[in-house]
Amino acid sequence: MPTIRILQPTDDRATFRCGDADLDSFFAKYAGQNQFRHHIGTTYVALDDTSGRILGYATVSVASLEIDAVPTTLRKRLPTYPMPVLRLARLAVDQGAQKQGVGSALLRYVLKLAERLANDFGCLGVVVDAKPGATLFYASYGFAELELVEGQSDARPQPTAMFLPLREVRAAMPKR
Repeated sequence: MPTIRILQPTDDRATFRCGDADLDSFFAKYAGQNQFRHHIGTTYVALDDTSGRILGYATVSVASLEIDAVPTTLRKRLPTYPMPVLRLARLAVDQGAQKQGVGSALLRYVLKLAERLANDFGCLGVVVDAKPGATLFYASYGFAELELVEGQSDARPQPTAMFLPLREVRAAMPKR
Protein backbone atom coordinates (compact mmCIF):
# COMPACT_ATOMS: atom_id res chain seq x y z
CA MET A 1 0.00 0.00 0.00
CA PRO A 2 1.17 3.53 -0.67
CA THR A 3 2.26 6.00 1.97
CA ILE A 4 -0.35 8.70 2.54
CA ARG A 5 0.61 12.12 3.86
CA ILE A 6 -0.42 15.75 3.66
CA LEU A 7 0.47 17.64 0.46
CA GLN A 8 3.74 19.57 0.67
CA PRO A 9 4.47 22.80 -1.27
CA THR A 10 7.40 21.08 -2.98
CA ASP A 11 5.37 18.11 -4.29
CA ASP A 12 5.39 17.77 -8.09
CA ARG A 13 1.74 17.95 -9.15
CA ALA A 14 2.32 18.86 -12.80
CA THR A 15 2.63 15.32 -14.16
CA PHE A 16 -0.41 13.83 -12.39
CA ARG A 17 -3.04 12.52 -14.86
CA CYS A 18 -6.13 10.66 -13.72
CA GLY A 19 -8.10 10.86 -16.96
CA ASP A 20 -10.45 13.63 -15.77
CA ALA A 21 -9.30 17.09 -16.89
CA ASP A 22 -11.15 18.88 -14.04
CA LEU A 23 -9.50 16.74 -11.35
CA ASP A 24 -6.07 17.07 -13.00
CA SER A 25 -6.42 20.84 -13.32
CA PHE A 26 -7.60 21.24 -9.72
CA PHE A 27 -4.63 19.26 -8.41
CA ALA A 28 -2.06 21.09 -10.54
CA LYS A 29 -3.40 24.62 -10.11
CA TYR A 30 -5.61 24.92 -7.04
CA ALA A 31 -4.88 22.25 -4.42
CA GLY A 32 -1.84 24.14 -3.19
CA GLN A 33 -3.57 27.53 -3.22
CA ASN A 34 -6.56 26.17 -1.33
CA GLN A 35 -4.36 24.56 1.29
CA PHE A 36 -1.42 26.91 1.75
CA ARG A 37 -2.87 30.34 0.91
CA HIS A 38 -6.64 30.23 1.44
CA HIS A 39 -6.87 27.44 4.06
CA ILE A 40 -10.18 26.15 2.64
CA GLY A 41 -9.20 22.55 2.02
CA THR A 42 -6.45 20.09 2.80
CA THR A 43 -5.07 17.63 0.27
CA TYR A 44 -3.54 14.28 1.14
CA VAL A 45 -1.38 12.41 -1.36
CA ALA A 46 -0.69 8.71 -1.82
CA LEU A 47 2.95 8.16 -2.72
CA ASP A 48 4.74 5.28 -4.40
CA ASP A 49 7.08 3.99 -1.69
CA THR A 50 9.89 3.39 -4.19
CA SER A 51 9.86 6.43 -6.45
CA GLY A 52 7.98 8.95 -4.29
CA ARG A 53 5.68 9.63 -7.28
CA ILE A 54 2.16 10.84 -6.45
CA LEU A 55 -0.28 8.02 -7.18
CA GLY A 56 -3.45 9.76 -6.02
CA TYR A 57 -4.89 12.49 -3.91
CA ALA A 58 -7.88 13.32 -1.73
CA THR A 59 -8.95 16.83 -0.79
CA VAL A 60 -11.11 17.39 2.29
CA SER A 61 -12.69 20.33 4.05
CA VAL A 62 -15.09 20.89 6.89
CA ALA A 63 -18.72 21.50 6.02
CA SER A 64 -22.19 21.32 7.49
CA LEU A 65 -25.22 19.28 6.59
CA GLU A 66 -28.84 20.35 6.98
CA ILE A 67 -31.20 17.82 8.53
CA ASP A 68 -33.42 17.88 5.42
CA ALA A 69 -30.55 16.49 3.34
CA VAL A 70 -29.95 13.51 5.64
CA PRO A 71 -31.74 10.35 4.50
CA THR A 72 -34.98 9.92 6.46
CA THR A 73 -33.82 6.64 7.97
CA LEU A 74 -30.83 8.39 9.57
CA ARG A 75 -32.61 11.46 11.00
CA LYS A 76 -33.75 9.88 14.25
CA ARG A 77 -32.51 11.82 17.29
CA LEU A 78 -30.51 14.30 15.19
CA PRO A 79 -30.75 18.03 15.86
CA THR A 80 -32.50 20.30 13.36
CA TYR A 81 -29.62 22.77 13.11
CA PRO A 82 -26.73 22.35 10.60
CA MET A 83 -24.44 19.53 11.68
CA PRO A 84 -20.67 19.33 11.10
CA VAL A 85 -19.37 16.87 8.51
CA LEU A 86 -16.12 16.18 6.70
CA ARG A 87 -16.50 16.85 2.97
CA LEU A 88 -14.48 14.75 0.60
CA ALA A 89 -14.20 17.37 -2.12
CA ARG A 90 -12.05 15.40 -4.57
CA LEU A 91 -10.46 11.98 -4.86
CA ALA A 92 -8.41 10.95 -7.89
CA VAL A 93 -5.91 8.25 -8.82
CA ASP A 94 -3.22 8.60 -11.49
CA GLN A 95 -3.97 6.52 -14.59
CA GLY A 96 -0.88 4.39 -14.05
CA ALA A 97 -2.03 3.43 -10.54
CA GLN A 98 -5.75 2.85 -11.12
CA LYS A 99 -7.33 -0.47 -10.07
CA GLN A 100 -4.50 -1.08 -7.57
CA GLY A 101 -6.27 -0.08 -4.35
CA VAL A 102 -4.96 3.49 -4.18
CA GLY A 103 -8.45 5.03 -4.22
CA SER A 104 -9.59 2.66 -1.49
CA ALA A 105 -6.53 3.49 0.61
CA LEU A 106 -7.21 7.21 0.25
CA LEU A 107 -10.89 6.78 1.14
CA ARG A 108 -10.01 4.73 4.24
CA TYR A 109 -7.59 7.51 5.22
CA VAL A 110 -10.39 10.08 4.87
CA LEU A 111 -12.70 7.92 6.99
CA LYS A 112 -10.05 7.82 9.71
CA LEU A 113 -9.79 11.63 9.50
CA ALA A 114 -13.57 11.85 10.03
CA GLU A 115 -13.33 9.60 13.06
CA ARG A 116 -10.54 11.76 14.49
CA LEU A 117 -12.53 14.92 13.74
CA ALA A 118 -15.55 13.44 15.52
CA ASN A 119 -13.48 12.68 18.61
CA ASP A 120 -11.70 16.05 18.66
CA PHE A 121 -14.40 18.52 17.56
CA GLY A 122 -17.59 16.80 16.44
CA CYS A 123 -18.48 15.30 13.09
CA LEU A 124 -21.65 13.57 11.92
CA GLY A 125 -20.02 11.74 9.02
CA VAL A 126 -18.56 12.17 5.53
CA VAL A 127 -20.18 13.83 2.51
CA VAL A 128 -18.90 13.36 -1.03
CA ASP A 129 -20.10 14.72 -4.35
CA ALA A 130 -19.52 11.56 -6.36
CA LYS A 131 -18.84 12.04 -10.04
CA PRO A 132 -20.88 9.96 -12.46
CA GLY A 133 -19.35 6.51 -12.50
CA ALA A 134 -18.01 6.76 -8.94
CA THR A 135 -21.26 6.26 -7.05
CA LEU A 136 -20.86 2.47 -6.97
CA PHE A 137 -17.39 2.84 -5.45
CA TYR A 138 -18.76 4.99 -2.61
CA ALA A 139 -21.89 2.88 -2.21
CA SER A 140 -19.66 -0.17 -1.66
CA TYR A 141 -18.44 1.58 1.51
CA GLY A 142 -21.99 2.30 2.67
CA PHE A 143 -22.48 5.85 1.38
CA ALA A 144 -26.13 6.71 0.70
CA GLU A 145 -27.46 9.37 -1.68
CA LEU A 146 -28.54 12.70 -0.24
CA GLU A 147 -31.52 14.73 -1.39
CA LEU A 148 -29.83 17.95 -2.51
CA VAL A 149 -31.28 20.39 -5.02
CA GLU A 150 -29.06 23.49 -4.71
CA GLY A 151 -26.50 24.11 -7.40
CA GLN A 152 -28.17 21.98 -10.08
CA SER A 153 -27.06 22.83 -13.63
CA ASP A 154 -27.50 21.14 -16.97
CA ALA A 155 -24.08 22.41 -18.12
CA ARG A 156 -22.13 19.50 -16.59
CA PRO A 157 -22.83 15.94 -15.53
CA GLN A 158 -24.20 16.22 -12.03
CA PRO A 159 -22.30 14.76 -9.10
CA THR A 160 -24.31 12.62 -6.75
CA ALA A 161 -24.13 13.87 -3.18
CA MET A 162 -23.61 10.88 -0.89
CA PHE A 163 -23.30 10.58 2.90
CA LEU A 164 -21.77 8.05 5.28
CA PRO A 165 -22.78 8.54 8.93
CA LEU A 166 -20.03 8.34 11.50
CA ARG A 167 -21.48 5.21 13.09
CA GLU A 168 -20.96 3.47 9.74
CA VAL A 169 -17.39 4.68 9.21
CA ARG A 170 -15.85 1.79 11.12
CA ALA A 171 -18.08 -0.72 9.34
CA ALA A 172 -17.08 0.75 5.95
CA MET A 173 -13.40 0.14 6.55
CA PRO A 174 -12.36 -3.37 5.46
CA LYS A 175 -11.00 -5.60 8.21
CA ARG A 176 -7.30 -6.31 7.95
